[in-house]
Amino acid sequence: MRSIEICAGAGGQALGLEQAGFEHVALVEIDKHACATLRKNRPRWNVIEGDVKTFSAKRYKNIDLLAGGVPCPPFSIAGKQLGHEDERDLFPEALRLVQECNPQAVMLENVRGLFAPKFAEYRDNIKEQFEEMGYECFWELVQTNHYGVPQKRPRTILVALKKQFAQHFVWPLGVVAPPPTVGGILYAEMASNGWEGAKAWAEKADDIAPTIVGGSKKHGGADLGPTRAKMAWEKLGVNGKGLADEAPESGFEGMPKLTVRMAATIQGFPPDWEFVGKKTPAYRQVGNAFPPPVSKALGIAIKKALMANQEEMWKEIAL
Repeated sequence: MRSIEICAGAGGQALGLEQAGFEHVALVEIDKHACATLRKNRPRWNVIEGDVKTFSAKRYKNIDLLAGGVPCPPFSIAGKQLGHEDERDLFPEALRLVQECNPQAVMLENVRGLFAPKFAEYRDNIKEQFEEMGYECFWELVQTNHYGVPQKRPRTILVALKKQFAQHFVWPLGVVAPPPTVGGILYAEMASNGWEGAKAWAEKADDIAPTIVGGSKKHGGADLGPTRAKMAWEKLGVNGKGLADEAPESGFEGMPKLTVRMAATIQGFPPDWEFVGKKTPAYRQVGNAFPPPVSKALGIAIKKALMANQEEMWKEIAL
């Protein structure tokens, strides 16, 4: 199954979809550091560095999937929530690309704020446009910790399928077991430089993390979010006022800071996924990513729907 990824970022969604069995024929991303990360980890991917507004999908007619994490600031509770009045709103561009390539399925990810009552009319308008193009829409609020990601990270997911496939689509139920705790998943990394307090720290960090945020390019460096988020991190024994270059060394005292790698681990990235750039741009790539395990689960559900229709078609031909 072939797919196009727009607003690909550092590849969280693309990696999950790859694990689900999709082959990316094009990945569009405007940030140079994120593009370098994509090329570093997947040299064979066709990474197109540039604005999605200038990208045409006409050459990919009838592709299986168009996916992307369109920018969240227009709908983020932390922002001004300007919606369609925000120049960063790329839902119109996603709809344009759907018209151009006529994919069998579409998956678009955004923040919880998109489900706010003030955007009800906006969501209805998007749904109507998809229906006019022959799609049936499924729009849900997904909790990433239901898929093994140790983080409170609610995301709105829009899945749109051509009507012949829609009847076979079922939202993935997630995993039965609870996600690991921050202490459980980060203990080995916290102890990697010989910190004697790593075990005691891990035992106290016995909950999942608050939402990891990427932050704005216009403001400040890498930290773990606003005051409320820093307080939540403090309860886990983490200093959220910045990021560390390395894990705590022997003799360290106090609350440790996360490294970029630790933040990536909480996001569900595998250990071998490398982020290109200095600490701040690397962390922003991590914070803005869609957790690969969630993307994988959704990708598998979409793939099953597309394949189920194909199986029925072959059965009819055989009869």
